[in-house]
Amino acid sequence: MFLTALAPAVWGTTYAVTTEFLPPGRPLLAAVVRALPAGLALVAVTRRLPKGDWWWRALVLGALNIGAFFALLFVAAYRLPGGVAATIGAVQPLLAAGLSTGLLGERLSLRTVVAGAVGVAGVSMLVLRADARLDGIGVAAAVGGAVVMATGVVLSKRWASSAPPLAATGWQLVAGGVLLLPIALVVEGAPPTSLTAANLAGYGYLAVVGSAFAYVLWFRGIRALPATDVTFLGLLSPVVATAVGWLALGQSLTVAQGLGGLVVLAALVVAQTQPKKRLAPRQLAHKS
Repeated sequence: MFLTALAPAVWGTTYAVTTEFLPPGRPLLAAVVRALPAGLALVAVTRRLPKGDWWWRALVLGALNIGAFFALLFVAAYRLPGGVAATIGAVQPLLAAGLSTGLLGERLSLRTVVAGAVGVAGVSMLVLRADARLDGIGVAAAVGGAVVMATGVVLSKRWASSAPPLAATGWQLVAGGVLLLPIALVVEGAPPTSLTAANLAGYGYLAVVGSAFAYVLWFRGIRALPATDVTFLGLLSPVVATAVGWLALGQSLTVAQGLGGLVVLAALVVAQTQPKKRLAPRQLAHKS
């Protein structure tokens, strides 16, 4: 579980890296660079291609977990204050719990629902501001991002591949990157011709650490843990993002934000320490 938690913790540094190292106004380029080179490198290292049903499953999962999620995430980030986007994204554990009931046969417990609601409240305390404004398209994108990510996690659990995690992660990153590439070219145009050393370092960090490293841990965790438990770990991202902003960027931290961080951590503990789930007959049949 600790290794899986490293993935959202790493993703929590993305905001600081983006604002401090990357050229402004190129979020889709950042998404492509974050996904495609890392995926191609993992496929080259493992030298394994999808077989059978995994050709289309890798495309679907890559579109959900990488392509569609990144695109919706950046639309939400551009049209909404970060606190609003993060608060909406915090509903992912509740969405994953509901989807797991239908697709994986897991029972939805009251403890999970309460922990999910407390997690949303904690994230809102941590990052939401009183003067935050709403934008219809931005809200729709944030909700869509939460839905596709929760769906991707649950389907990744249902469609567990026998391939090594490095190879399966590489397939999804390539699929998502290929999906994003034409969108980035149409929306943002060709990549900039001049990049600074800081820009290259930022892109390298996102590709190597933010994708190749973090997503291998993330998908490995999906294989080993219940899907709902994995999505609860995603609540660590806004906590780490706030901590990095405070420690590294000199941003202020209020008492309410500190309490919100504690509430989020409490929700994580409650979600991860609930009694071992009994598998429903449908899930037992699926695993056999």
